[in-house]
Amino acid sequence: MARSDLLLNLVEAERSGDRQRFLMVVESVIAEERKKQHHLVADRLEELISTAGSSATARYQSPPVTQDGLLLEVVPRRRLADLALSTETATLVSEVVEEQRRRDVLRTHGLEPRHRLMLVGPPGNGKTSLAEAIAAELMVPMLVASYEALISSYLGETASRLAALFEYVRSRECVLFFDEFDTIAKERADDHDTGELKRVVSSLLLGVDRLPSHVILVTASNHPEVLDRAAGRRFQVHVTLPAPTQAQIGRFVERQAARGHGFGVTPETIARNMAGASYSEVEDLLLDIRRRYVLGLPDADLKRTAQERLGRWRKQKQ
Repeated sequence: MARSDLLLNLVEAERSGDRQRFLMVVESVIAEERKKQHHLVADRLEELISTAGSSATARYQSPPVTQDGLLLEVVPRRRLADLALSTETATLVSEVVEEQRRRDVLRTHGLEPRHRLMLVGPPGNGKTSLAEAIAAELMVPMLVASYEALISSYLGETASRLAALFEYVRSRECVLFFDEFDTIAKERADDHDTGELKRVVSSLLLGVDRLPSHVILVTASNHPEVLDRAAGRRFQVHVTLPAPTQAQIGRFVERQAARGHGFGVTPETIARNMAGASYSEVEDLLLDIRRRYVLGLPDADLKRTAQERLGRWRKQKQ
């Protein structure tokens, strides 16, 4: 929390209508938060005042941080409003965010917020982005499990590393993200797997059960059918993120275009040409159009660039 004198100055500046003083005090608060390593709070404050012409310093770029190589810390950038979510999914996730923000209210009534979410669906349709957005909304770090460091060829080592990972995050307010969750949570009844897998899954379930509610566990899987049934029951929220329909692709392109630039052709044209694509593929193509257009200035033709890139994409998919 920023110093009390800064907060008092902030309120006084706002009440007196002194915009310049207000911005200067906010910049001082940002500096205080950076000093305390509260970079997410500082980033959000900078974002909120950026449209007012603040002279705040450039956004802090956090380097990847690992805990014995088991976790990668990511500063979240995407927000829920940036994602193409169904109304049902957006409402469900917003409820979880609200429960986390107001967990003190719940606890006065003997309740805890939900904090274990399982995301399923084909690759490229927003599972990782949704985990990142939850962290951004709550202004907490996103810690991503590193399977390269977790999984060991030595008997019993993977289970002990999992235990160490969970012990580390228990004391931290964060989003803990396991991508490709089926890698370590496969069905234990599978006769083809060894006893080592059973130990790993048992250690995993024990760690999940012991997580406090201030640790938001988010897992993602492209193959939920191979997940251990006991693992699936641990999760309070199940979200399916399917591939987009042609109409949803069109709405996604419209939202991207509304941010201040078009793409030379209508969203309907892009959606028709990219039917069956994932959100990730659509986003990559839109970025590609913008890159080629910018690099071709001042003689670039945005419509021609878009048509050429769409034609190349269709050819690659044939």
